[in-house]
Amino acid sequence: MPESSKNSPAPVIVGGTIAIDHVKTPGSEGTDLLGGSAAYAALSATFFASDVRLIGIVGHDFPAAHLSMLESRGVNLGGVERSEGASFTWSGEYMENMNERVTHQVGLNVLESWEVKVPTELADAPIVVLANMSPDNQMQMLAGCGAENRFVIADTMDLWIEIANERLHEVLRQLDLFVINESEAREFAGTSNLIEAGRLLLGKGPKFVVIKLGEFGAMLFSAAGGTTTVPCPDSFFRCAAFPLRGIADPTGAGDSFLGGLAGYLAAHAGGDYSFKNIRKAVVYGSVLASFTCEAFSTQRLEGISTSDVEARLEAFRAMTAW
Repeated sequence: MPESSKNSPAPVIVGGTIAIDHVKTPGSEGTDLLGGSAAYAALSATFFASDVRLIGIVGHDFPAAHLSMLESRGVNLGGVERSEGASFTWSGEYMENMNERVTHQVGLNVLESWEVKVPTELADAPIVVLANMSPDNQMQMLAGCGAENRFVIADTMDLWIEIANERLHEVLRQLDLFVINESEAREFAGTSNLIEAGRLLLGKGPKFVVIKLGEFGAMLFSAAGGTTTVPCPDSFFRCAAFPLRGIADPTGAGDSFLGGLAGYLAAHAGGDYSFKNIRKAVVYGSVLASFTCEAFSTQRLEGISTSDVEARLEAFRAMTAW
């Protein structure tokens, strides 16, 4: 049965990249697709939260249809800047196993000189999502968000670990929840053991850490676990990924996970950002990510409802219970 909440969903503010993607897979190709970390995360959050505020920047060439779709799904575009420059673009190709990809071209364009500005009327959201963008931009967004008792979630990527490590550490000290994929976790923590990596990343500041494992799910760590090297159920959770027979395009799955997690907390946590509630949010995020992989860009997410999400969650629960 769908979960219900006695509380009104809290507002969520999501900042990060909004892009035009060109994606090639072994079986197909898509051009002028909606991309960008914040676009995926914001759309995913709307399945649970009714007030999702998007912060980003687009250029003069950004397809109006993409913005119209986001707005039609309830995303507040009041924080999306329009520039006379060209939009951020990414072009990539996935290999046969759909886990490896090659980036052919990146056009930073409007992102090169972007300074995040959070409109005052959008700044009071208690859940702040710093989707993938430079640590400088993440710090700018945090400075512009004025909610008290806010819960801050952030993602990152290997580029920032390599070229902006010091600033990224500054961001981590202000986080409640840090989300990172497994290869980046190993690089950032300096260890090949992911359990140890989770513990080391917690030591950098955040109260919780999620390591994304792609087709193998995700792991949640809590600082409440102390320094023990053996995980315990009240501070460690391993979530599987929903099994898919085919993957059309995995682009944005991790960002959809991030947004689904944040949206669930907004709708159901009632301000209680405990390990128990974040554990549930990780499962919902995993389910949203699975839908993303079934079509190019956000096309699959655009065609489903909350009842579809709940139905898949129930199937997921049955598959993983023992």
